[in-house]
Amino acid sequence: MGPMLDHLSLGVGDLEAARKFYKAALKPLGYRHMRDHAEEGAAFGIGPHAPQFWIGRVKRPKPGAGTHIAFAAPDRKSVRAFHKVALKAGGRDYGKPGLRPHYHPNYYGAFIVDPDGHHIEAVCHLPE
Repeated sequence: MGPMLDHLSLGVGDLEAARKFYKAALKPLGYRHMRDHAEEGAAFGIGPHAPQFWIGRVKRPKPGAGTHIAFAAPDRKSVRAFHKVALKAGGRDYGKPGLRPHYHPNYYGAFIVDPDGHHIEAVCHLPE
C-alpha cells in the first residue's frame, strides 16, 4: 500500500508570501519547489520527487478555515529545524517541537500557523 495522499492543494491570498514561507519551512523536511503553473490564477508545487503539495492564489481565503496539514519528517532534528525556519519565514508558533504522548509514545511534532492562518505540522513517528 502506498502513501495515503497523492497530492494536496491549498488556497492562499498572497502567493508570494506563501511561496517564501513554504519553500523555507519545508526545506528541512526534504521538500523543494518543483513546478510553477500560470494557468488558473497561478500556483506552485512542492514535493520530494514530484509536486504533491500545490499552493494557489484564491480571491478571498478564509483564515485557517479548519485546515491542518501534517508533513512527515524523517527525524526529530528535522521537526525542530522546520519549526525554527518556519518562524523566521513568517509563521506563528502553534506548538513547539516535542513529544505528544497523548497521540502515541513516539509522536514528535511541531505546529505552525502559516501567513494565511492554516495550521501546519511537521511530525516524526520514530523513536529518538
